[in-house]
Amino acid sequence: MHVAVVGLGFGECFVPIYQAHPDVDRVTICDPDPQVLGRIGAQYAPFAARQSLAEVLEDVSVDAVHLLTPLPFHVQHTLAVLAAGKHCACAVTMGSTIEELQTVVDAVTASGRNYMMMETAVYTREFLFAQSLDLGEITFLRADYFQDLEATYPAYWRQVPPMHYATHAIAPLLALTNTRVESVACIGGGRLRKDICDDPRNPFPMQSGLFTLEGHAAVAQVNRAWYQTAHSYVESFSAYGEKMGFEWTQLEHESPVVFELEPVQTEVRWRGCRATRVEPPLRPDLLPAELAPFVDGGHGGSHPHLAHEFVRSIVEGRKPRIDEVTAANWCAAGICAHESSLLGGALVPVPKF
Repeated sequence: MHVAVVGLGFGECFVPIYQAHPDVDRVTICDPDPQVLGRIGAQYAPFAARQSLAEVLEDVSVDAVHLLTPLPFHVQHTLAVLAAGKHCACAVTMGSTIEELQTVVDAVTASGRNYMMMETAVYTREFLFAQSLDLGEITFLRADYFQDLEATYPAYWRQVPPMHYATHAIAPLLALTNTRVESVACIGGGRLRKDICDDPRNPFPMQSGLFTLEGHAAVAQVNRAWYQTAHSYVESFSAYGEKMGFEWTQLEHESPVVFELEPVQTEVRWRGCRATRVEPPLRPDLLPAELAPFVDGGHGGSHPHLAHEFVRSIVEGRKPRIDEVTAANWCAAGICAHESSLLGGALVPVPKF
C-alpha cells in the first residue's frame, strides 16, 4: 500500500509508523512549508515529498491519505480525497455542522472508499484497559477535557466552541457503551472575554452537558473548556458500573483508580468499596511486531493502533472501527450540545446517522 501523510505538524509522528507497517511499502509526505518538508524528508527518506494535497491526489499510485491538516479544512480535504478515489483517514473532527457531517457520510457512500476519523481517545492505554474490565451494568459516565488555548494557537481556534471539539471526551463514553447520544442538555459556563472572541454564536469559555444514550439507561456528563477555566491540561473519562468503576483522576499523568464493590454485609450500614490505583499496560500484543516500538508514544500510545486499524480495514476490505457513521454520531453529540447551551440548556435531540 502507498500512504500519504498530509500535514506534518502533528502528522510527523505518523510517518515512521506507516513506514514500519508491514502492509505499507511506500509513504509520501506532504506539507506546504518547504523547510518542514525538507527536514522530515531528510530524516525519514520518504517515497516522495509534496507541497500540496492536489499534488498528492494527482499521484495515481497513492492508495490512502491520512489528513492532519488544520481543522477548518477537514471537510474540504476529506471530500477531495474521496473524490479522487482514495481511502481517507482524518484527524478530529469530521465536521462542525450537522450538514457537513451528512455531506461527508454521503461522499463516503458514493466513493466506495474507507473513511476513518482518527480519534485518539478510544485507543489510549487507559481506554483499552477500561474496556477490558467487567464493570457490570454502567450507570454513570463522565469525561473532562480541559485545555487552555490562550497562548500561541492559531487564531481560528478562538472561533471553535468547546463542545464542537469534544470527541476526545465523548468518544470513549460512547465506545464503552457501544451506543450513540440520543439527546443532550448543556449549559455554558462563564462568558468568553471579548478580546478572545466576539462571536455571539460562541459566548462560552466552557460547557457542561448531560447526554442521554440510545438504548442505554446510563447518563453521561461531559465538561469541556478552552479558556478562563483554571485547570491543567487533561483528557479524561470515568465509568461507574454495578460491579466496578474506572476513574481517571484530576491530573493527566496520575494513575487511574479502579473501584470494586464489596459484598453486602448486614452488620454495617453501608457497602464497602475497594479503591486501587492501577497502571494500564501498554498493548503491543494488539499490533504487528514492527509497530511495537511506537506503542509508548503520544496520546496514550494510540497512534500505532490508529494507523494499524486504518491500514488493516483497507487490506481486509471492511469498515474501520471509527467509520463515517460512527464519526458522524460522535461529532453530532458535541454540535447539538453547543446548540443546547445557546438555548439555555434546553434538551436538544441528536440526529442519528
